[in-house]
Amino acid sequence: MRFMMLMIPGGYEKAGADVRPDAKAVEAMMKYNEELQKAGVLLALDGLHPPATGVRVTYKGGKPKVTDGPFAEAKEVLGGYWMIQVKSREEAIEWAKRIPGSENETVEVRQVFEMSDFDADVQKVVEKSDLKDFKNKK
Repeated sequence: MRFMMLMIPGGYEKAGADVRPDAKAVEAMMKYNEELQKAGVLLALDGLHPPATGVRVTYKGGKPKVTDGPFAEAKEVLGGYWMIQVKSREEAIEWAKRIPGSENETVEVRQVFEMSDFDADVQKVVEKSDLKDFKNKK
């Protein structure tokens, strides 16, 4: 089972474009990331630049509209993520509990859809596509 652990740092929605984590926080996080890797559960991870550097594309009326960050209406934003592969939801939660987060951070744990989670008609649509990497996530 694949899970994403999504880091939601409090206040990051208001962070300036130049905000970066400090070396002490990165050191603690790297130690944790190495534990994930040694355990063989880490598939991917990345930190994200502040929302001030991002854009949002909305589709009201079926037409794309691009809005530059920061986003005034944002209450919570992602600061980064881990993609892990574990045997159960409970194991994913245990890994999330080990993240060296600060008191203003939240981690959301979400299971990733596998092809086997979808009905046969959806699987047939995907099988017809050229997205080979996606199709192999069964």
